[in-house]
Amino acid sequence: MREEIIISGRMNKGVDPILHAWGWEIAVYLFLGGLAAGLLIYAGFYAIRNKEKNFFTALKLAPMFVPFFLILGLMALFIDLHHKLYFWRLYTTIHLNSPMSWGAWTLMVITPLSIIYAVLNLKAVFPQFNFSNKYIQYLSFAIEKTENKSPNWNWKFKWMRDLESFLNEKKLILMWALLIYGIILGIYTGILLSAFNARPFWNTSVLGMLFLVSGLSTAAAFIMLISKDHEEIKWFSKIDLAMIGIELFLIIHMFMGFLASTQVQIEAAKMFLGGQYTFVFWGVVVFMGLLLPALLEIMELRGYKINHRFAAILILLGGLILRFVIVYAGQSSRYLY
Repeated sequence: MREEIIISGRMNKGVDPILHAWGWEIAVYLFLGGLAAGLLIYAGFYAIRNKEKNFFTALKLAPMFVPFFLILGLMALFIDLHHKLYFWRLYTTIHLNSPMSWGAWTLMVITPLSIIYAVLNLKAVFPQFNFSNKYIQYLSFAIEKTENKSPNWNWKFKWMRDLESFLNEKKLILMWALLIYGIILGIYTGILLSAFNARPFWNTSVLGMLFLVSGLSTAAAFIMLISKDHEEIKWFSKIDLAMIGIELFLIIHMFMGFLASTQVQIEAAKMFLGGQYTFVFWGVVVFMGLLLPALLEIMELRGYKINHRFAAILILLGGLILRFVIVYAGQSSRYLY
């Protein structure tokens, strides 16, 4: 008979596992939430400054996509839940020290507000849209004929027209709300991870600002992607360059903080400095998703004929992959015993 002296249970399978509780759903949710937040921040900021004539895409067209981004993100989050029937319990209480509680209530407010703003922009985005389906017309829309006999439309029922007029009168309040809640949502996507102190790679205050700036960068890229106004594209290309510069600064600052911290955070940083995440982070996220688009945007601003959509797509892909890398790397990092 062999005698063993057990001084620790760490060697037993499952006692000290590497956490892999979160998958692609959380990364997609964080990306779509950051993108939606960035679009709402731009829309709110420029609407408050009365720039609607200068930035039609940023203030009218792009916000039409925000409700869809938020709903898709919430669907991904719902898929990740293990106890799906009890999600409503998040809304039975408020925990001011819980990032998840902040996020749940922020999404509860910002989603209907974004839908209201999208509906208010319908006439501006689709001024002569012909709702040919008679059942759709019967429910909500009435087709009118203008002086030049082109089809126009209005809300069919008086209470809908009155509600639209009331909301347009309060539009400034709505835009302030979207701006403030957009900033909260953008920061929350990073704070959600940094609150997990047991995961050294997530345990940094830089993540909140990094995800906010990344959301603003991807939002600027999305506006560039769908806009047809050359001056608007040029302006948001400049904004995106500034966001990329800030993002690179925050990334460098984050790793400097890790390397100057405790041994567990040094080990977490090593996953990106010669470890398993080195190529995908520095090669794909930083080079392909930040440096290369920045170079292409600079060349385009200097007069070279470069399709701006290529840079925009790279930025969007880089922002998405950034979330995947941070979500998975954070779960791979752990405290040493």
